[in-house]
Amino acid sequence: MATIIEQLQTQLSQKGINPHTRIGQAWLLQKAKTLNPTPSSLFADRTALRARSMTGRMYFFFYSAKMQDTLPYWDRFPLVIPIERYPDGFLGLNLHYIPAKDRLVLLRKLGQHASGSLSDERTRFRLTYPILKATHSAYEATPCIKRYLFPHIKSRFLEIPATEWHLAAALPMQRFRGIQYTNDQEVWEESKENY
Repeated sequence: MATIIEQLQTQLSQKGINPHTRIGQAWLLQKAKTLNPTPSSLFADRTALRARSMTGRMYFFFYSAKMQDTLPYWDRFPLVIPIERYPDGFLGLNLHYIPAKDRLVLLRKLGQHASGSLSDERTRFRLTYPILKATHSAYEATPCIKRYLFPHIKSRFLEIPATEWHLAAALPMQRFRGIQYTNDQEVWEESKENY
């Protein structure tokens, strides 16, 4: 059974749509709104599951925040690009903290820091926190910078190849929780205040 991302990829190919163009991204965002994906539907592809994450790649995983009982909100199923590793976890960009349209814009801006073409599955981002701070045009990244602790990661990492980054970013997979969480739109509005 094909995952939702594979189904989107097939539809894009059949229609001859390039997801890296504005028209392709508009189609992708519209199509993603009609889908009702679940984390389990993405995790169906067992070949993409990894025991560890690598900096510069993109991953979905299940997370249980350390201070979840006091946090205003946090993402239970983040879509993260790890940018720095630490002994107890990593710093990463969780794209879910901004609306899907802004995620696609951010990915396009960060493309200048990619190791190769987005048509190559092995491509990864060459990003660090200092590089992000110096990249003033990628201001959408500011609210996405989050710290993740290994003991609170509750699944393996579902690696998204570079050829599917835009597809994964367009999907409504955010699973926000928290004491002040009411809806995704409020999280995004607060994030927009930071960029």
